[in-house]
Amino acid sequence: MLFEPRSGRLAAWGNALLAGLVSPDEAAMSIVGEDAVHRVEGLPDEAGPVGLTLALGRLRALGVTGLRVALPAPGHPLGLSGPPEFNARALEAEEAVVAVGAAVGLVPEVAEAGPAGDVHVSVTWHVLPVREAPPADVPSLSEAERELAEALREATVVLTRLDVAGSGPVAEVALSAYRARAEAGQDALAPGYPARAVRVLALAQRVDLMVSLAYESGHGGAVAASEMAARAEALRPVERVARRALVAAYNSAVEARERG
Repeated sequence: MLFEPRSGRLAAWGNALLAGLVSPDEAAMSIVGEDAVHRVEGLPDEAGPVGLTLALGRLRALGVTGLRVALPAPGHPLGLSGPPEFNARALEAEEAVVAVGAAVGLVPEVAEAGPAGDVHVSVTWHVLPVREAPPADVPSLSEAERELAEALREATVVLTRLDVAGSGPVAEVALSAYRARAEAGQDALAPGYPARAVRVLALAQRVDLMVSLAYESGHGGAVAASEMAARAEALRPVERVARRALVAAYNSAVEARERG
């Protein structure tokens, strides 16, 4: 499930910090979220991993003026610009952050420890060189919003026909958790983002949740091989549209600043 990627939190709150809209401590706490700790490894002039507050300051000193999100998938290098080593690491993690103003990017490595119900999650962001070039396949906010509305209509028709639109107790639990998070404001973007970005992000999260529930709902009514293939065929482009919209929303603060 990608509806709240760690790269999105890092980019959103990092951008708010770089714009002077939040304090370093507030940015770091918001990026960590429900995880136990985040560290950053590979920064120039740092012998080992450092905390987020120090790392964000180091990135600013390197000339970083903004942070973009990449959410690549096999055959779709969404938000990436190279080189191959960085792209491969980002593809393995299924997400990354690419700096603006300095040729570096950050790829998360997530480690979990502890029993079920008391899992300790730590994240190490690895700093790697990137190629300074336009990111791949990132739409504008208006394009993303239009694509999402169309994809949601088409997917609802197909998935309902296949009886995998997301029903039953597992789906209800996931939807209830999503609504609770939304009501608590946990899925809102950081200060400095346009209202349209918040709207696009919310719709993209809803579509991504729908896709995830459909993948996780078992066979449902789609018992025939042809129907299962139709389900996968319906979900694939919708998932791609949702990821494009997530990237567009998280990157919109940087795009707005670059337009002046």
